[in-house]
Amino acid sequence: MWALLVLMIVIFSLRLYKFNKQYFVLCLCKRVRTEDDGKLEDKICVVPGVMPKLGNNIDLLNFGPETIFQYARKSCRYAKGNSYLLHFLRAPIYCIATAEDAAELLQSTTVIDKSIIYKFLMPFLGDGLLISSDHKWFSRRKLLTPAFHFNVLQTFNDIFKEESLKLLKKLQCMPKEEIEVNDIVTEFTLNNVIETALGVSLDDLVGSAQYRKTIHDIEEVILERIYNPLMFYDIIFRIFGRYKKHKHDLKIASDFSSRIIQKKREEYRQKQAQQKDNGEEIDEYGKKKRYAMLDTLLDEESKGNIDHEGICDEVNTFMFEGYDTTSTCLIFTILNLALHPEAQEKCRQELANIGDFSSLTVFDFNKLDYLECVIKETLRLYPSVPFIARTCVAETHINGLILPVNSQVNVHIYDIMRDPRHFPDPSAFKPERFTPENSANRHPFAFVPFSAGSRNCIGQKFAILEMKAVMVALLQNFEILPVTKLEDLTFEYGIILRTSQKIYVKLRKIVK
Repeated sequence: MWALLVLMIVIFSLRLYKFNKQYFVLCLCKRVRTEDDGKLEDKICVVPGVMPKLGNNIDLLNFGPETIFQYARKSCRYAKGNSYLLHFLRAPIYCIATAEDAAELLQSTTVIDKSIIYKFLMPFLGDGLLISSDHKWFSRRKLLTPAFHFNVLQTFNDIFKEESLKLLKKLQCMPKEEIEVNDIVTEFTLNNVIETALGVSLDDLVGSAQYRKTIHDIEEVILERIYNPLMFYDIIFRIFGRYKKHKHDLKIASDFSSRIIQKKREEYRQKQAQQKDNGEEIDEYGKKKRYAMLDTLLDEESKGNIDHEGICDEVNTFMFEGYDTTSTCLIFTILNLALHPEAQEKCRQELANIGDFSSLTVFDFNKLDYLECVIKETLRLYPSVPFIARTCVAETHINGLILPVNSQVNVHIYDIMRDPRHFPDPSAFKPERFTPENSANRHPFAFVPFSAGSRNCIGQKFAILEMKAVMVALLQNFEILPVTKLEDLTFEYGIILRTSQKIYVKLRKIVK
């Protein structure tokens, strides 16, 4: 009897051992394999967890915005700057940390579905361009691309300048030289996004201040769910999370954007009727008129290519992505210029003969090569979106690995752009890295702040022009002096790269 029991235990153990070679049993997921059937650890670094038999699940305890940023950096150091694998409940995560490994993924036409963490954005953004996949993503991308054509950006230029002058006026009236950069900049960028994309001024809308706060609160709850694996489950979030508050905030945001859309829909129909009567459906070049984003969406709605819900999804997506990412880059650009007066002086020298701010064209802004180098170096050091994430909807062969269905792929843009092989002395602020001669032979995927490939950021030219406009206005009127130091900042990993602390600088008026 005892002999039979022992035999059964031995057989069960052997089968479990064999089964565990294919499945990470205690993580309830299938294992990653190599294409050449070699040992996985010879192909990629597998980062052990606190309790390796449980994968990296125990590592998640007490995760938060700061600790997850540090965890990603620690894992990259453990892998010696190379890509690595983590194992969490139900899915391995392939973490890409080099340009070479990112190239195959970012050029892929199949691995384009967003990670499971993006599902927390769906109640707010719906199935918009950021989250959608397959045919819907392709058709929406094709539909929205004309809204960011160069001719449309030229019309946005006046808005960027107008909002920059409003910001200047506000700064000049401040009682103290020292300012809190975060609040000033985020208000400016949100105004820009709504006025350019939607064609309305946020300052003229009832509830605009509440909307700004609501956007922040929505993101805060989304991050709480991402950092707490238990909150991944809707039933637990509804019972123990801030579900009621989140639902209320989502309604405020939805109602706000819906009111704008309805108002613009009525204006659009009146305008179309007038243009048709006057024969004004083509522009001065004899081409069909190009519209800004909301006008484009309303035009497609009239053709039956998108419905009201789809318009709301795309509007919310662009407002959410467009203002927060740009404001983050602007905050760090202002900080970098404060901390590096020599770079600030070079920018000012470049502006010496540019002319009056109010008369500057897109072509004038495009000539500001050194300022663009400053912005790019800021994006390299502090990418607004520090990582992007995809999911494998089918078994995927990539970089010599075979990833099982439901595997997650995280592209750590922050680490890719600090690779010393492509950017020597990677922690130093050196705008000259982006001069044509210094960029010529760089790996094409070493600098990817706007992602790359088919799912790259549709609004990157929009963002660069907006940032150039406000930086020219600031540099022509103020000397930017340091207050906050880099060593005083604690970085946080979220949807957007942030710091726990507010950032301060001094703005000293330039006497002309």
